Amino acid sequence: GRPQRPASWWLDRRDQLLARAAVGTPRYVYDLATVRDHARMLTGTAAVDQCYFAIKANPHPAILRAIAAEGFGLECVSLGEIEHVFAHVPGLSPRNVLFTPSFAPRREYEAAFDHGVTVTIDNIEALRRWPEVFRGRTAWLRLDLGHGEGHHAKVKTGGVAAKFGLPLAKVDAFLDAARDIDLRISGLHAHLGSGIDDAGHWHGVYAHLAGLADMIGTVETIDIGGGLPVPYAPESPLFDVALWRAGLDEIKASYPRYRLVVEPGRYLVAEAGVLLLSVTQVVEKDGVRRVGADAGMNALMRPSVYDAYHGIHNLDRLDDTELTEFDVVGPICESGDVLGHGRPLPAATAEGDVLLVADTGAYGMVMANTYNLRALPAEDILDEGGIE
Repeated sequence: GRPQRPASWWLDRRDQLLARAAVGTPRYVYDLATVRDHARMLTGTAAVDQCYFAIKANPHPAILRAIAAEGFGLECVSLGEIEHVFAHVPGLSPRNVLFTPSFAPRREYEAAFDHGVTVTIDNIEALRRWPEVFRGRTAWLRLDLGHGEGHHAKVKTGGVAAKFGLPLAKVDAFLDAARDIDLRISGLHAHLGSGIDDAGHWHGVYAHLAGLADMIGTVETIDIGGGLPVPYAPESPLFDVALWRAGLDEIKASYPRYRLVVEPGRYLVAEAGVLLLSVTQVVEKDGVRRVGADAGMNALMRPSVYDAYHGIHNLDRLDDTELTEFDVVGPICESGDVLGHGRPLPAATAEGDVLLVADTGAYGMVMANTYNLRALPAEDILDEGGIE
């Protein structure tokens, strides 16, 4: 049978969360035990030789330290992220840091090589324009396998419409350009999108890359990306880790000579985070009831950018059985400032109640902004029962 959904960690922490909300909202709270649980689900996969965490999902220092302590490397997409991980994760080896930029300036590639991290290249123009940056180096190559996958058009990172990756048609030319400057390609990487629920997807990506690696001859590592899905909506299927592992075991047996790397972001942290908001007003207009909160798209952009679903709960009235449908909105002067449409919430919901927006540990705080000059959310860490 399909895996069963466990009870949300925050149900047991309700009193602690209400106490934190009393100090002030909006506020993100992250549970490190949940982060560790998800990390161990992946490190327990025999076929995977190394996991990296895509820190763009959530670079909170306590989260990075917890994930690195589980044996993960850290994947960065900017020089700012590289400097952040070395500042906040003591003793981190540059070998455990991956730099996978998109259209970054030349100086970021230079600095990444100076730091000693693994650098990924995804176009031929960089080699032709900046040969001295890459001459005599070892790097990974990110490929576009010609199609994208994922839960929304804006998260599909492969195919002609995506800005990521070298198209397969250019691989030979890239290898020629690399040979001209003595650049050795030691890894191949493909990441086709986010929220991919087909457990067989990565199996196919690995097989495709392994065939290319055989042709190139210097490749040691194959990175099949991340994109493991999170069950945001109540009807979302849970990701079947056992099925995923079985597929990777099978493909690793076919191509055992390559190190297999994965680099999830969202999967590790999404369910570990909640966003606490306070109700500001409850208004009825032309038959639509709205609950206003003290933050909206300024604190959590995913609903307005990706039409993303997040569970919304009245933490003060979890036991109320008389529910009514509300749109949950923020205080931002934009029509798109809606966190959820038609959500069942207690009919008695009132000013001052604490709302909990679930599964906001990934792409929440990192995308928050000060639009309308509203302050950024606070952040708290829950660890072993206490709040840091």
